[in-house]
Amino acid sequence: MFGAGGRAHALARAGARDAGGAAVHGAPGNPGVAAIASLHPVDPLDGTAVADLAERLGAGLVVVGPEAPLVAGVADAVTARGIPVFGPRGAAAQIEGSKAFAKDVMEAAGVPTGRWFVCTTAAEVAAALDAFGSPYVVKDDGLAAGKGVVVTEDRDVALAHAAGCERVVVEEYLDGPEVSLFALCGYDEADGACVYPLQPAQDFKRVLDGDQGPNTGGMGAYAPLPWAPEGLVQEVLETVLQPTVDEMARRGTPFTGLLYAGLALTARGTRVIEFNARFGDPETQVLMALLDSPLSPLLLGAATGTLAGVPRPRWRPGAAVAVVMAGRGYPETSTSGDVVTGLQAAEAVGGGHVVHVIHAGTAAAGDDVVTAGGRVLAVVGTGSDVARARDAAYSGVAAVDFDGAQHRTDIAAGR
Repeated sequence: MFGAGGRAHALARAGARDAGGAAVHGAPGNPGVAAIASLHPVDPLDGTAVADLAERLGAGLVVVGPEAPLVAGVADAVTARGIPVFGPRGAAAQIEGSKAFAKDVMEAAGVPTGRWFVCTTAAEVAAALDAFGSPYVVKDDGLAAGKGVVVTEDRDVALAHAAGCERVVVEEYLDGPEVSLFALCGYDEADGACVYPLQPAQDFKRVLDGDQGPNTGGMGAYAPLPWAPEGLVQEVLETVLQPTVDEMARRGTPFTGLLYAGLALTARGTRVIEFNARFGDPETQVLMALLDSPLSPLLLGAATGTLAGVPRPRWRPGAAVAVVMAGRGYPETSTSGDVVTGLQAAEAVGGGHVVHVIHAGTAAAGDDVVTAGGRVLAVVGTGSDVARARDAAYSGVAAVDFDGAQHRTDIAAGR
């Protein structure tokens, strides 16, 4: 498992459940991953170093978690050594690495999305903003760690964000509830692309209650979605996911790994907001809490072109809710070195609650766990329905503390 954030810990937990006698390794990992796997230091953007480590460990499968190494071609370097990799090669990872590239793929594949302009000058940005009107949506074309998007009523704020980027995509605003749908994707030259959608989830991007404040990488999530339209997953498979991976294969850059579709359920129908090329936080945390299938065969099947021979994912009954606890100043700044307390207490809150803590921006300092990033951890609760899972998660949140801790109080409220 290659990565250090919340997705790495959540996937390592799920993988360890079905690893049998196989060893699980993490690079570089965090204290949560360390409780499950052997950790190894590595430069995350150095494909040769990652491939050397995988070869030295005799790895049977490498899972590349973060987006930047995928775009940098780390999967290419490991695959070149004959080691199966879950995660797209660099050319295919451009579906997340470039918003303009993703829009071009969507247009070619006939995928429903909002109208857009690619802009490189202030004049082009101003014209695009005027063409769409408020609310304004401006996206940095490249990777920005979940913080490259501005949605605002203030034209000056939109212009200022664009001015700080080399190239931006200005889009029409898509109104309606947002849904995250992940899909495991494999490719075989004889049979083409195989796509297994997972359960829909919903995350909460704004830092403050009531969807106020700046965008973040995600402050919480829940699944399943009792209100989601019947047939949504099949509709998205047929109109979004399958056409996209088919188009990628047609271009000679088949997509294998995890394709994330961020969707808006508008009055005009389902529209794609964005694609990601990997498991995303914090939806991964709730989905892994509900997954009832062994994870490793699914990931290996996607990596080796044999996914169609692996049974489709199964899900436990009930629901899961994740609440992210972030450090002071997030998302503009973050602090490090603050001692985190109550981790064991959170997982033993009692009263029938099932709670586990997923580490993200944490580090070890002697016997202590300390903060080491903006989003420090996610507290995941499960229950027979969303309300009970939410109660469990917030019971766990109440047990955890660190200097400057902040979290939203309305994750999955009223769902």
